[in-house]
Amino acid sequence: MKLLPLLLLLLTFLLSHETGADEIVGGKESMPHSRPYMAFLEIKRCKRNFTCGGFLIRRDFVMTAAHCEGDSITVKLGVHNIRKPEETWQTLKVKHQFLHPKYNTERSLNDIMLLKLEKEANLTTAVWPVYLPSRYNSVSPGQECLAVGWGWTGPKPPGSATLQEVELTLRNSTDCKDFNYFNKRSQLCVGTPNSRKSVFFGDSGGPLVCSGVAQGIVSYGNEHAKPPAVFTRIALYRSWINQILNAN
Repeated sequence: MKLLPLLLLLLTFLLSHETGADEIVGGKESMPHSRPYMAFLEIKRCKRNFTCGGFLIRRDFVMTAAHCEGDSITVKLGVHNIRKPEETWQTLKVKHQFLHPKYNTERSLNDIMLLKLEKEANLTTAVWPVYLPSRYNSVSPGQECLAVGWGWTGPKPPGSATLQEVELTLRNSTDCKDFNYFNKRSQLCVGTPNSRKSVFFGDSGGPLVCSGVAQGIVSYGNEHAKPPAVFTRIALYRSWINQILNAN
């Protein structure tokens, strides 16, 4: 199966239209501000606008997918409904984008990026970093995790503008064998085949949270939102992450 990053799918589908973000497939609306690490990214690239998800890992750093890079990125924190500004919102410009040096656009390998914010976020009940795994903190097939984002429910918008979440099951790597470039060392296979729960357009860059720890980043999936989907395995990149954070 040809891999299709969720952002590329969206750009291909919408052609020249601006992107929007609605809801995760088969999920439910999150309790407002119950996922205070979530970040809504507004991205400009080649005179086009699109969106991705991301998540706060330090007061001045957000993690997302490398394929969400842009000419400029604005981060919104403390958001529940993307169309209804609240006092909880914090809007911050990105000062620097750190793509993984071995990011492979063709195969969507090493699909991870760190965003240095122009200034530190104010930590509140609606804005708070999520824990990251240690280098050797592994997750196992069968474990239930949470995917969170503002992505679509299907190929035709609109949907809910509110933050959505869905419980997904970690799968054996064999369930992702149809993805030509799936790499079990650096990626996670997530979502039960033949179920109606998955991530889709607009969810790129969002987290997979397992027992309160961000273990994965939404990378790519099936063009019809049929699970499983592929997430970047965060634990593998802790050395690189620490290097960037310590230097900045």
